[in-house]
Amino acid sequence: MTMTSARVFCLYDLMDAAYDAAAIAKQSKALGHVPLIDRNFCGQHEAKAECAGVVARMKFIAMPDPDDTLYDFRTMVERVNGRLKDEFRGSFVHVRGAIKVKCHLMFGILVLAVDQIFRLEVFKPAPA
Repeated sequence: MTMTSARVFCLYDLMDAAYDAAAIAKQSKALGHVPLIDRNFCGQHEAKAECAGVVARMKFIAMPDPDDTLYDFRTMVERVNGRLKDEFRGSFVHVRGAIKVKCHLMFGILVLAVDQIFRLEVFKPAPA
């Protein structure tokens, strides 16, 4: 955090549950950032039960869980990245130079987008 804040201006520090410690949150606040740290419920049964109660109340009023929404979005991105690497040669780039690599991967993205369009739409002739 300290090294990053010396190089770029940022407002938030986003971390997973492995970084759920008071010292880390305190350092983030000292740098003027807002720490967004996922809760780690290891050994905290009361806090875990409280969080489960909040999720149950959200389901009762038909409000989607934000974590589920983020998980669905993340898996969608991971599926796209996986298809790019497995089916469209994203893992085997045999060119050198950042511009050539970017061009190679953008052609893969283009072909992936066209493939998805063909999967979604069955092209019908235009009405006369």
